[in-house]
Amino acid sequence: MFLTKRRARAALIAGAASAALLLTSCAGGGSDAGGSDAAADGPSFIYITSDPIGQNEFLKSGKVGIDAVAESYEGTAKTYESKDDATRRSNLEAAIAEAPEVVVMLGFQFADVAKELAEQNPQQKFLLIDTFVDGAPENLYQATFREQEPSYLLGVEAGLLTQADKVGSVLSVDNELLRKYSDGFAEGAKSVNSAVDTVEPQIIGGENPFADPARGKEQALAFASTGVDQVFAVGAASNGGIIEAAAEKGFSTYGVDANQCDLAPGSVVDGTVKAVNKVVETVVGEIMDGTSSAEATSSFGLKEEGMTVVSLTEDAADSGCTVMENADVLAQVEETRDAIVSGELEIASAK
Repeated sequence: MFLTKRRARAALIAGAASAALLLTSCAGGGSDAGGSDAAADGPSFIYITSDPIGQNEFLKSGKVGIDAVAESYEGTAKTYESKDDATRRSNLEAAIAEAPEVVVMLGFQFADVAKELAEQNPQQKFLLIDTFVDGAPENLYQATFREQEPSYLLGVEAGLLTQADKVGSVLSVDNELLRKYSDGFAEGAKSVNSAVDTVEPQIIGGENPFADPARGKEQALAFASTGVDQVFAVGAASNGGIIEAAAEKGFSTYGVDANQCDLAPGSVVDGTVKAVNKVVETVVGEIMDGTSSAEATSSFGLKEEGMTVVSLTEDAADSGCTVMENADVLAQVEETRDAIVSGELEIASAK
């Protein structure tokens, strides 16, 4: 959490965006004020999602972060949910009109519009999370994740646990970002099992690849029919379908963004955890402290605790993840995590 001195600073900048509190809705979805104790004259913060939050744990984590920021600075937070390029732009324009302290955007889908509108509005501070834009202006802060690191740890588990020596990933779409998951998973599996066949990822696709459990299940079933017995589900809100397929057909799967082991007890080995809330709190805190975009934290992985795996969290014992039954596998995961954090082992990202 933020230090008390930041609360004092918040009082000095309190009036900067108080007029912004009148807006209660926007084109892409609902908005809300965060923090029941938020002061009406405190600083305001706006969080814009790439898609409706729904069951998307990745987007939920961002809301947790922006609400925590508002509470820490005794201010207010609003969340705007988008659904397509048009609402992403209209939500961003509406946010700029309110002149909050920081506008936070979550999702690679914001890349082009974020740069464009940040250049047009140099007085506004922006934070773009989960993608990187070349040539970004100074007022556009950026933070990305090293998804390949926790994915590598899951690959270590898959390589040790597979009986078919065949592992692979199901991705929402085929892009560089999601390939960091599948490539890390494949490399981790190969690192502990030279005989393993790392199959090319299966792609969910369709009109709503990040929130289509039915299509996710369909693609996972097709994937499993090829003999893959360890499947990394990188489908966001589509993961429910992939995990359901695992329970029905008896293959093992791995979740993403949050603990999904309880969705199908006995079928989910482990999963990555993406702490978007930690990124929001860290970088917005740096912005409020006057840190420049060039000096702010811009990359989050195992070392920064921006990412981890469920089996390494404090609540791992009660997670329901099947890897908890394999002490020898867990020991190797911990050893590998330590090597990555120390810099002894560097996991390359997708090219």
